[in-house]
Amino acid sequence: MFRRLGLTAVLAVLALVAAACGGDAGGGTTPAGSLSGSIDISGSSTVEPISARVAEDFSARHPGVAIKVEGPGTGDGAQLFCTGQIDIGDASRPYKDAERELCARNGIEFVELVVAIDGLSVLTSHDNDAVECLASADLYALMGPESTGFGLWADADDLAAEIGAPNAPYPDADLVITAPGEESGTYDSFVEFAIKAIAEERGQDAVMRPDYVASPNDNVIIEGIAGRPTSLGFVGYAFYVENQERVKALAIDGGEGCVAPTHETIADGRYPYSRLLYLYVNKTAAAEKPAVAAFVNLYLSAEGLASVDEAGYVRLADYGPTVEAWENR
Repeated sequence: MFRRLGLTAVLAVLALVAAACGGDAGGGTTPAGSLSGSIDISGSSTVEPISARVAEDFSARHPGVAIKVEGPGTGDGAQLFCTGQIDIGDASRPYKDAERELCARNGIEFVELVVAIDGLSVLTSHDNDAVECLASADLYALMGPESTGFGLWADADDLAAEIGAPNAPYPDADLVITAPGEESGTYDSFVEFAIKAIAEERGQDAVMRPDYVASPNDNVIIEGIAGRPTSLGFVGYAFYVENQERVKALAIDGGEGCVAPTHETIADGRYPYSRLLYLYVNKTAAAEKPAVAAFVNLYLSAEGLASVDEAGYVRLADYGPTVEAWENR
């Protein structure tokens, strides 16, 4: 079960990282302002708010280090990371085999660090009173590869009946979908959660329907969902929480009833679309650029882990494996 990391565990993590890195995990033994150089971070727009907060804290301690944090998507970030163009890759899913192979071909050795838990949140407008809960079969009928051309929610009724979607029939209202594009790890996670199993059973490609509004920008997605009364889409949990007065999260039925995304249901694993968030750190960069190692030390410190909360995500129950991975890099 996922649980929030308590203060005692945070302090234990702090001590472990300190022992591994020859100082405290926040880089406190590195004199303020003593570091220089640059750190380039790119990848998931979901993880970006965490990394940006840690970067702000790090910059205050070491203003001589230029830090760039961008969020074009996990896939785009992996391409940059595995071709040696950035030091750290943010990811809302594990790197794919093809991405790992690209890293290997380019001699990029990395350490994979799990840093937080997210709940992929399926959203609609507050004006949409007809829909409160959907199962994966419903989402396949509405957003999967066989739903191409469905302009109304009700257009999916026949497909929904065929695959046993439990929440059909749907309203006779416009179906306007705004969601991440294929460059996004959130897109990949949604396909994994809602589409892949049914698509494979039916001999279909495990993809979303192509005729939706795709954007790499989570704020654009929120605007699209909030601006249409019978909209549908999805983002990471933090972006939902930040905009919950403008958009409504739908509960997800994973087979044990409808569960809404909340901090508690994501933390304890009840929310069916919970997922892990990652950092990928270039081992050579960590060895050759003191600022990179110090930045990751801060990320895993008590101060850095507070950024998980501030960004609106959920801490791991146990950071021991993450710390061990970083120690053994």
